[in-house]
Parts: sequence; structure tokens; C-alpha cells
Amino acid sequence: MKWLDLPLTHSAMGQIHLPGSKSISNRVLLLSALAEGITDISNLLESDDTERMLEALKILGVTIEHSNAGRYIVTGCAGDFPVKSARLFLGNAGTAFRPLTAVLALMRGHYYLTGVPRMHERPVGDLVDALRQIGAAITYLGQERFPPLEIHPADIHPADISVNGNISSQFLSGLLMALPLTGQPVTISVNGVLISQPYIALTIAQMAHFGVQVERASWQRFTLPGSQVYRSPATIAVEGDASSASYFLAAGAIAGGPVRVVGVGQDSYQGDVRFVEALEAMGAHIRIGDTWIETSGSHESGSRGLKAIDFDCNHIPDAAMTLAVTALFAQGTTTLRNIASWRVKETDRIAAMSTELRKLGAQVESGDDFLRVTPPDGSLVPNAAIDTYDDHRMAMCFSLASFGVSVRINDPLCVAKTFPDYFEKFAEITR
Repeated sequence: MKWLDLPLTHSAMGQIHLPGSKSISNRVLLLSALAEGITDISNLLESDDTERMLEALKILGVTIEHSNAGRYIVTGCAGDFPVKSARLFLGNAGTAFRPLTAVLALMRGHYYLTGVPRMHERPVGDLVDALRQIGAAITYLGQERFPPLEIHPADIHPADISVNGNISSQFLSGLLMALPLTGQPVTISVNGVLISQPYIALTIAQMAHFGVQVERASWQRFTLPGSQVYRSPATIAVEGDASSASYFLAAGAIAGGPVRVVGVGQDSYQGDVRFVEALEAMGAHIRIGDTWIETSGSHESGSRGLKAIDFDCNHIPDAAMTLAVTALFAQGTTTLRNIASWRVKETDRIAAMSTELRKLGAQVESGDDFLRVTPPDGSLVPNAAIDTYDDHRMAMCFSLASFGVSVRINDPLCVAKTFPDYFEKFAEITR
């Protein structure tokens, strides 16, 4: 499908059961593969990103059974992948590429890691620098500090290491998940301000499910005590994806609601659940339970019943994109701050979001780490063709523009990266 035309919609109402969290799914798959014992995983996200992780683990010799939708049974390899020479294609899945780089660097094997062209534009140098501090042998096969990578057999010498924290939290997450395999105590120091801190909290929480503890001193030092091994918790259920929830929650706030998402709630491990704080600041009504969140707002389609906000998005880097489009339905100028990580995602999201918002008539200012959005004085520009840059979140975010005007989404199938049936689910709540 080259494009999808979304008509002007008048209201949003209903309930959505969320797919499993991408971030949790790929972490749980990797930890299950590294653990002692067999792990029965339920509600695993079935998408391009998780498929890349599943394929890689199978190539590395991990036994994985798929019994029914969302349920996978992984036989762990007790910290040592059987296959010591492999070529792995990881698409554009950062949640697979970065952690696998760290883990495979400790496996004393010979591995090639490649991805799509955009993956080869996403930096990995800070992670490689950190791994080289303990003896890892990693070669860049293209541009320095970027994939593709060749990992060579190496003797690892566990020691305290440092990593930069201002580009991607996935570097630190990869190190945290990999270093317990050495069996030695290690402390990781973070240089600079650590971005996307909730994703590190998510990593630590998933490691704890598998019996490995991390001691944290603020967000600057992380200590892994020695002699820890991953052990299967036997069963684990993946909670719903809080980033994916943001589109439906925004729909309820923009177009009346109530819209309820089921699968995340007040006890969620995911930072993006705090997206509702931004919606509430914009004037939306929020209800939240243990496993669900519900939003409602103005019942006038396309009206600007919300108010603009100035918001620090460090804790919601993915869901913050949804706020950029929600800003089209707010009175005043919305400023999103601390979003530098957008530059190194599936596309340069600051540039892409700026370009596409302008097609709808918005005034947009941007910088290295901020985006400022002012809706047009009148209605949005109808029938705009929104380019999605092979970025699933661009496609899902801009579906919300249909609450103000008819809109065309180019390459809608890019949502398969994390939410293959997104547009069907979106249609379920729109009127």
C-alpha cells in the first residue's frame, strides 16, 4: 500500500487492548536467551523489531518455540550462545542492535552485525568505546562510529568503565544487560546527563525479573555486583506498549472520548506512561487504574479545546512525538524540550516532524533539542500528503491530524515495525 487516505473524523470513543511493549519484548527475549532455564513469555509484541531479535537469537543457537499469538517459549543458554560465528541482519531495530552488540562482544565469537541503510546512520560509537575499555575487539565496516560492525573473539578484562549518556540510553542498557555475563563486579559511570532515564529503569526492572540486581547512585553510577547469573522466572507477561498507547490517549483528549487503553496503568514500568501528565497539563481529563488509562476532552472535532504547554520530554522521548501533532489542536504555541535523541532515531525526527507539520499549516521552530509548534490561525490545510520516512511513529502520530482535516499518510505499512494493525485499531475508535 503506497498511501492511506484518512477522512475527517468527528469523534473518538472506545477501548483498545494494547500490543506488548516493544522495549520490554526485546529485553525479555534477550534475557530469556541468556538465562538458565526455560521462559514462557506471553503478550510478546509481534512486529518487525521483535522478529529481527527472534531471528538473531535463533541463528545464535537459541531454541525458541512459538505456541500461539504472543506466546513464545525460550530455552536459555546459560550465558553462552552456542553459535560462535554468524552474520546477523537487524533491520532498523535499535533495541536489538545495541544490546546484541554488547552481549556478542563478550561471547568470544566472530560476528557481523548489519541493518538497513538508516541503521547504518545511527551512531554506536559510544557503546563501542565503552566495550573496548574491557578488551572487546570491534571493527567498523563502514563509516567510523556507525554500523555495520564486525566483532572478533577477544579476552575480556572486566573493569570499571564509562559511557556517554547524552546520545542514546540504549548504550547503557546494552552494557547493563551484557556485563553480568562476566561474573565480575563492574561499575559503569555515565558521562554527562543521561537521557531517556525511564528506559534505564525499565532495563533494570527486567534484569531483576531474571535475578540480576543493579545498584544505582543517582543516574551517574551503576554497579553490578559479581557472581550474578540470569535465571528464568519461568513465566513472564509483557505489559502493553505505553508509547503505542499515546496515540489513542491523545485521540480521546482531542476528539471527546472517552478512550481507554488496556494493558498499561499506574504501576507501569514504562516512562511513556507519563505522557498523560502532558495531556492533563493541556486540559484533558485523565482516569487511571492498575492496568488501564482513559482520556477525554472537548467533543468538538477539530476544535482547539486544549491549551499549549512548555514541556520537558526527557522522560517520554517516543511519546513526545505524539504531543507535536496534538499541539495542532491546542490554543497557543507548544514547546517540546530535551528531545535531542529524536535526531538519531528511525529518521531525524526533529527535521521530519517540522517538515510535515508545516504541510498542515503549522508554524514550526526547531533546534538541536527542541520543537516549537503553533497551529494555523484558521483550520488545518486539507488533503496534505504526509511523508513518513520509513518511521512507524511518524505514520501513527499524523493519523491524529484527521480529527481536524482529511489527510493522506504515505507508506502506512511502516507501522509494522511496532504495531502492524495500528490503522485498523485507530478506525475502531473513530467516528
